[in-house]
Amino acid sequence: MSGHSKFANIKHKKEKNDAAKGKIFTVIGREIAVAVKEGGPDPSNNYRLAAVIAKAKSNNMPNDTIKNSIQKAAGDSNASNYETITYEGYGPSGTAIIVETLTDNRNRTAANVRAAFSKGSGNLGPNGCVSYMFDKKGQIIIDKEDCEMDPDDLMMLALDAGAEDFTEEDDSFEIITDPDDFPAVYDALSKAPDLPIVSSEVTMIPQNWVTLTDADDIKKINRILDLLDEDDDVQEVYHNWENADE
Repeated sequence: MSGHSKFANIKHKKEKNDAAKGKIFTVIGREIAVAVKEGGPDPSNNYRLAAVIAKAKSNNMPNDTIKNSIQKAAGDSNASNYETITYEGYGPSGTAIIVETLTDNRNRTAANVRAAFSKGSGNLGPNGCVSYMFDKKGQIIIDKEDCEMDPDDLMMLALDAGAEDFTEEDDSFEIITDPDDFPAVYDALSKAPDLPIVSSEVTMIPQNWVTLTDADDIKKINRILDLLDEDDDVQEVYHNWENADE
């Protein structure tokens, strides 16, 4: 997501997801399958699964679908064929991009990711070349306009549950957690009545943002991000591009 326009970009992403629910549910279903294989079907004892369930709920994945995905994964040995591979590289003007994939064919995935960077005049780099510019955090975004809870009460609820930081933006509230504390904080907030959580995930947050002013650079980075978004092996894309138009 992009800098200080987190909520605007989240809404843009969710609109794209709403137009392709089948794909986003497939992506999350694959994450559930791998999480279950790694740590079992009980989210209270499986941090990764708990985090994926929170992500699924924020993408409006039905509870029955989540439950069925967990049950299916518990008895499906094929999930173990997937492996997580992370790629790092640069977009136009030195923008930093991290791509998390889940694949059963690393050669196919590597070729597709490399092609996406190349077509947007970017390039892949070695592991660690840009990840040091990001912090891994749990992040929960709440729609300020539809939130009926008093901001101070919301802040205390989040902090008491273990959140690290609470920020009020023009159109949203942002809650940051340590990755290990994310499931507990999400659980506490999700139990609050009618709290409009629009995004909840463990993510990579840039330490600094890059604003592109050249139209050609903006076109190129959008090309990279669109191609990565279309790839079924790509689970998440993180970058430090701040779109000044959002």
